Amino acid sequence: MNEPLAERLRPKTLEDYISQAHLVGPKGALTQSIKQGLIPSMIFWGPPGTGKTTLANIIATESGRPFYTLSAISSGVKDVRDVIEKAKQSGGLFTTKNPILFIDEIHRFSKSQQDSLLQAVEKGWITLIGATTENPSFEVISALLSRCQVYILNAFDKNDLETLINRAIEKDNILSKKNIELKETDALLRLSGGDARKLLNAFELIINSFNENKIIITDKIVLERIQNNPARYDKTGEQHYDIISAFIKSIRGSDPNGAVYWLARMIEGGEDLKFIARRLLISASEDIGNANPTALVIANNTFQAVSTIGYPESRIILSQCATYLACSPKSNAAYAAIKLAQQKVRETGDLSVPLEIRNAPTKLMKELGYGENYKYAHKYENNFANQEFLPEEIKGTKFYEPGNNTRENGQREFLKQRWKNKYDY
Repeated sequence: MNEPLAERLRPKTLEDYISQAHLVGPKGALTQSIKQGLIPSMIFWGPPGTGKTTLANIIATESGRPFYTLSAISSGVKDVRDVIEKAKQSGGLFTTKNPILFIDEIHRFSKSQQDSLLQAVEKGWITLIGATTENPSFEVISALLSRCQVYILNAFDKNDLETLINRAIEKDNILSKKNIELKETDALLRLSGGDARKLLNAFELIINSFNENKIIITDKIVLERIQNNPARYDKTGEQHYDIISAFIKSIRGSDPNGAVYWLARMIEGGEDLKFIARRLLISASEDIGNANPTALVIANNTFQAVSTIGYPESRIILSQCATYLACSPKSNAAYAAIKLAQQKVRETGDLSVPLEIRNAPTKLMKELGYGENYKYAHKYENNFANQEFLPEEIKGTKFYEPGNNTRENGQREFLKQRWKNKYDY
């Protein structure tokens, strides 16, 4: 039986690897580490089909390290310890090249399973590479996360996907012998959702559906030949991202009906309830923010409740939260403020903290002027003292612009009274 196209085309070297230039391109964050063989423990976080497993294999090959792999779906603590023991023995006493242990879907490991990795990573018996489609901040224990670098892999863009299709036509042992004319790619790319594996599986399915010698690929043919194989709800594929996007945009657009419909689609499809709750938490801050700070409290309580109660009762809590957020006044002012501030930091670098607002815990620091002339706000009328809190080079820069809603209009008036001679509110 032939291997699937996606497996036949799996890159073996960095030169053949498509996409993720920010990690493995000429100036990629991992490029020099891989070339020098200085590999830290790391976690790859990204959607399915973005090359996480492939990249782990390439790193092991190009750094000349023994490679062990486990799947979090089927492995327990005993499996982890057995592999660590083998890795310790294969590493030897006189080598700096620690064996690599790759764990697919590491977010599915329980706390005890993750705990079993800590000593091996800490002692350097293994170099851990974990792969996850979920935010590691929530799914990986903090002790393990602090010992790993987190690298984000992005969904393939249009150019990456087209390169992949053309490579399949030109270089695959089977497809290269066929007479294939690729006239249109939009439908294929749309169906892939940025997932390289999904793209190649669909492409191979279409190619195999032809009996003719001449194979002409058009958008119409793609839709005709794939439409009989729809996924009801692909929790790891395109629908996963499209439906959560529709859900959040319904909340942002203040439509509780759209929000509860897309919520029902996810629940009926078996979506991870904590994934939904996390997105509600983000929306409460990004889309509502200071227009209604209670939204964040409710979203956080929703996450805690869902984590405790589980299905099916959690669907009611999620519905309450989603409809509450949809009916709440909206503001992205806090989101816009941090984006502007981060941009300014990237532009200006590490500017010095003004002396008057520095901490002065020692006598020397006090003698150097740390904290001198600081105005303690509570000693002044209305608990306010006009002073500068930004570095000299960017003083007077306004990052936060309150939104146009009842609560933030009140904030605007407060800031106008306090900073009328400095910021234009």
